[in-house]
Amino acid sequence: MNDTRQPAETEAVERLQAFMSRHPRLAVLTGAGVSTDSGIPDYRDTTGAWKCAPPMQHRQFMTSHAARQRYWARALVGFRTLHRARPGDAHRALARLEEAGVVYGVITQNVDGLHQKAGSRRVIDLHGRAEQVRCMGCGALRMRHDLHAELAERNPHWLEVKADVRPDGDANVETDFSAFEMPGCQRCGQGIWKPDVVFFGDSVPPERVLRARAMVDEADALLVVGSSLMVYSGYRFARQAAGSGKPIACLNLGRTRADGLYSLKLEAPVGAVLAAVATAVTGEGRAAG
Repeated sequence: MNDTRQPAETEAVERLQAFMSRHPRLAVLTGAGVSTDSGIPDYRDTTGAWKCAPPMQHRQFMTSHAARQRYWARALVGFRTLHRARPGDAHRALARLEEAGVVYGVITQNVDGLHQKAGSRRVIDLHGRAEQVRCMGCGALRMRHDLHAELAERNPHWLEVKADVRPDGDANVETDFSAFEMPGCQRCGQGIWKPDVVFFGDSVPPERVLRARAMVDEADALLVVGSSLMVYSGYRFARQAAGSGKPIACLNLGRTRADGLYSLKLEAPVGAVLAAVATAVTGEGRAAG
């Protein structure tokens, strides 16, 4: 078969494969760039700037009934894309590399669960998982599709709304949300349902941070994939690796906050490069979709 890769892409594959050969026990830190091929938009452009208005803040969600109405109404429209998303080449390649013993584990800033769906076994969901919701009063958990079914039953006309999708199941809708009905927690009678994810302005649970730090400590090197690292919750692990003298490679289209820390920086398509590297390392054909 003819190689249709561009020269820059071919070089990225060769250099990343060489990095993995030198450091065969990689901790991988992933961001939104690994899921864009799955149809999930990312937050930032190649300069690290916001592509759209910043997402909901934790304090705003918890203190404003109107903000929660806006959030859940837009989610009823936009979350369909996240729910239907399937793993892309990047997710499948990382799972194959883990099986081959090259990837020690994945720390992901994404909440879409696509690494696990692709077959990765050792994954730390740094910001949680969007597929479930938590009562902020009593801590009860509920599957998100169940809450969405109740939201749709209470607000049936929202099922007909069409809008551009934003990151993490949001939708670009601006209207009057004041009539949107939201159920409370039936167990405690008054709790607020919130996605079981870390919103902007909130903190990652300490236990999760400790597990991620341990993964970086136990690895030979760190590979950053598809993340600008503009948010400290991910950037801290690049600083940790650099502070302990571990090599860091980055595969990302555009500038990142940690550009001064890398021993290898590659700007090339994430999915295509990882798929080619996984094929070279494992000697297998590209996984089926």
